[in-house]
Amino acid sequence: MFRLLFLLFSAVQIANAQKTFKKKALLMGVDFEFTVVAEDQESANHFLEEAIKETIRVENLISSWKSSSQTSNINRNAGVKPVVVDNELLQLIKRSKRISELTNGFFDISFASLDKIWYFNKPMEKLPDSSIVKKSVSKINYKNIVINDKRSTVFLTQKGMKIGFGSIGKGYVAEKVKKLLQELGVTAGLVNASGDLTTWGNHPITKNWKINIADPNGLIEKAGKFDLHNNSVVTSGNYANYIEFNNKRYSHIINPKTGWPVSGLKSVTIFCKNTELADALATSVFVLGKEKGLELVNQLNGIECLLISDDNKLHPSKNLNLK
Repeated sequence: MFRLLFLLFSAVQIANAQKTFKKKALLMGVDFEFTVVAEDQESANHFLEEAIKETIRVENLISSWKSSSQTSNINRNAGVKPVVVDNELLQLIKRSKRISELTNGFFDISFASLDKIWYFNKPMEKLPDSSIVKKSVSKINYKNIVINDKRSTVFLTQKGMKIGFGSIGKGYVAEKVKKLLQELGVTAGLVNASGDLTTWGNHPITKNWKINIADPNGLIEKAGKFDLHNNSVVTSGNYANYIEFNNKRYSHIINPKTGWPVSGLKSVTIFCKNTELADALATSVFVLGKEKGLELVNQLNGIECLLISDDNKLHPSKNLNLK
C-alpha cells in the first residue's frame, strides 16, 4: 500500500511539474503562436525553436511567393512541361485535388490563377465589369493539375495557370509542426497558425484547451466557447478583409467558379481532427453558403461547424456541442 501511494504521489508531482510555454513569431506573413507543455524553460525553448524551423522549412517548399520554391517552379512551367517535386508537395497537391472533388470544385488550389481585378487592401472606385470577372476565372480548374506518381511530377496543362495554398497552407503547416513536436517527445501543446488551431495531449491544468470563437461584429467578447482536446479548429471570416459599394459588403473570399465575392455568411468555423482539412473546408463552406455548406458538413463523419450569417444568427451543424 505504501509503495502504491508513493508511486501515485510521484505521478502527481510529475504532472504538476508540467507547465505551458509560449512563443509568438511572424511567419508566412501572419502571426503564429506555439504552445508546448514542458518541465522547464530550457527544454521548452528547444521545442519552440524547432517549431519555427519546421514552419520555415514548409513555407520554403509550398510558398508561391518565393521564386525558389518548388511551387513557384510548377507555376513557371505551366503549359510548358511537368516539374519534378518532393513527395511531400506531391501528396499535398493530391489531397488538395481530393478536397476539390469532395466540394465539387468550390475548393481549388488553382484559384491562384485568378486575374487580379479585386483589391481589398486599397480603395476600388467601382465594381469590375461582369465580362472581365467571368474571364478572370477561366484558368481555374483543378482537373488541369496533372500528377504523375511514378515520376513524381506535377504539370499545369494551361499556360497562365497557377497553384497556391492560401486556403490550406496554414492548416498543413500546423499539422506538420504538431507531428514534429510529438516526435520530439512533446506530450501536449497547441499550434495557432493565425487562427488555424490544433491541439494534442492534456493541458496541465484544465486538460481541455479552452477556445473562444470570435464575434465577427465585435459586439461581444466571443460568439462561443469550445473545449478542444486532440482536435483542431479553423475559422474563415469576412470581417477583416472586405470592400463596400452601395451599402453592400464584398468579401475577400471569392467564388472560384464565378469570380465574384461571396455573401450570406460572416464567418465559418470548422472543427475536425485534421487542421489541413479544416482549413480547406472553412473556405469551401464559406463559398457554398449556409444551406449547402451545412449539408456538406453534416454528411462528413467527425467534422462539425458553426456558421454566423449576415443577419448575425448562429447556425451549428447537427452534432456540434457549443457552450
